[in-house]
Amino acid sequence: MLMYMSNSASASRSTPRHSVSVAGVVVRDDGRLLAIRRADNGTWELPGGVMELAETPEDGVRREVLEETGIHVEVDQLTGVYKNITAGVVALVFRCKPSGGTERLSGESTAVRWLTRDEVTALMSEVYAVRLLDALDGNGPHVRSHDGHHLLPDQPQTAAARRDLGST
Repeated sequence: MLMYMSNSASASRSTPRHSVSVAGVVVRDDGRLLAIRRADNGTWELPGGVMELAETPEDGVRREVLEETGIHVEVDQLTGVYKNITAGVVALVFRCKPSGGTERLSGESTAVRWLTRDEVTALMSEVYAVRLLDALDGNGPHVRSHDGHHLLPDQPQTAAARRDLGST
């Protein structure tokens, strides 16, 4: 069935506005995962950011990872879609392989590290750690919503995510 979708909104409603971001789960051959400590808030996250208007999601991931870490990547596959319902941000997360470059800081990062799975769960908040864990489980792409700090209660979790994040 062909459906028609319109960008027009009724006069009584406004069209929702969302920001689309991309992030890379960069996995080394030894299983370590690339992470940054953000300069603006000091939290550990995977490298990524808002897509530019004229770029593909894969190009956005390559650009963001390189800008924030100095690492070139090959984009492998989409592993998850995550919506921050509070901020209206939809993040597309891709598993990547490093293909060159050298770790370096940027204006957006105060540290760049290759973390173990245990370090990911210890250093990152739930909504960022689950993105890395989802990328490792091979059952994606996952679709999850969160409030900026925690997954919404009705969100499914993989067995690995429940174990690693201490959920029941």
